[in-house]
Amino acid sequence: MSKNAVCIWYDKDAEDAARFYAQVFPDSAVTGVYRAPGDYPSGKEGDVLMVEFTVAGIPCLGLNGGPIFKHSEAFSFQISTEDQEETDRYWNAIVGNGGQESECGWCKDRWGISWQITPRVLMEAMAAGGGEAKRAFSAMMTMKKIDVAAIAAARRG
Repeated sequence: MSKNAVCIWYDKDAEDAARFYAQVFPDSAVTGVYRAPGDYPSGKEGDVLMVEFTVAGIPCLGLNGGPIFKHSEAFSFQISTEDQEETDRYWNAIVGNGGQESECGWCKDRWGISWQITPRVLMEAMAAGGGEAKRAFSAMMTMKKIDVAAIAAARRG
């Protein structure tokens, strides 16, 4: 187990979520599945209680804690992409597997976890500052999934 990991509370589907992330994102894997040694408030002995996994190299622990706590946009994974193909692949995997689109490159998976699918061209424009950042930001504000070509055009003015 990692010395430091992001702990994500799930109702009961931590293992399904972790296996989905491991299929979609490189440098991701399920590294441990731990079952409850006894009954607990939202489950029974033998149920999956915790799942160790990585998402794009980030160590995570999925906890099946029941329906008490819900996810919010206050926590999200940001995945940096190189081009439109990679952006489309991740976006479509998340949204197409029971997720939902949001604004400005954000989407949610079917478990309610928020994702930012962010092309490098957008972050480079923001880092450039000035008019280039302003144009790219204005273009992004009109999008759900980020259109790489439109951001590149906005950068050029």
